Amino acid sequence: MIKWVAAFLGYFLFRFPGAILGFVVGSLLDSLGGSGGRRGTVFQDFTRQTVSPADFELNLLSLCSIIIKADGQVSQRELDYVRQYFLSTYGKEKANAIFRTFNEVIKKREISAQRICAFMVQRTRYEVRLQLLHFLFGIAQADGQVSKAETAKLREIAGYLRVGMHDFESIMAMFIKSADNAYKILEIGRNASDEEVKKAYRNMAKKYHPDRVVTEDEAIKKGAEEKFKEVQKAYETIQKERGIS
Repeated sequence: MIKWVAAFLGYFLFRFPGAILGFVVGSLLDSLGGSGGRRGTVFQDFTRQTVSPADFELNLLSLCSIIIKADGQVSQRELDYVRQYFLSTYGKEKANAIFRTFNEVIKKREISAQRICAFMVQRTRYEVRLQLLHFLFGIAQADGQVSKAETAKLREIAGYLRVGMHDFESIMAMFIKSADNAYKILEIGRNASDEEVKKAYRNMAKKYHPDRVVTEDEAIKKGAEEKFKEVQKAYETIQKERGIS
């Protein structure tokens, strides 16, 4: 019920884009079971010089909503993916508070991916932004495939986050499979020498080591562990293919 009320309010405030976003947020609230729980921290202005957990959570939810509606349709599996992420990371009470606060915010301002990413760039380390992009790809793939529209939006967000093209291609290779996936993940070509493969693995393992992801967000830390495992798996695939010891 909440999702339809939110969709109506969204349409009234922002027309069709607002209706989609209202439906997204309302569905999340419906899934969480109403309005129980403690009220969340009010969303802070983007001019703050430090990023609090509340700032990060609400900006993250904003980016989630952008990816969910990127292809013009709201997928229930993508909604469930985000819902489970917030539930498992923050618990029902806090997650519910985050969604309620977010719903208040979108009535007052439009969601700008560029502005949100500028906020993140100023206040988070590069390694954290890589894991953030990895999480957004996970949302896009939750319905079984990453569409061209979603890929384009993710590429746009990666640019705003100042994520390098090689890093973007590496993360994308974990979600959109191809024959050279293992090489793309290590950011090298198939014609790389065995020594270049080993060097690339060492560099990538260092870049994506969970210890380098300094953030209060537990799910982003888990994402770093998953990314690290993907790098290891890619190296093991090439090792087996080439007989590298």
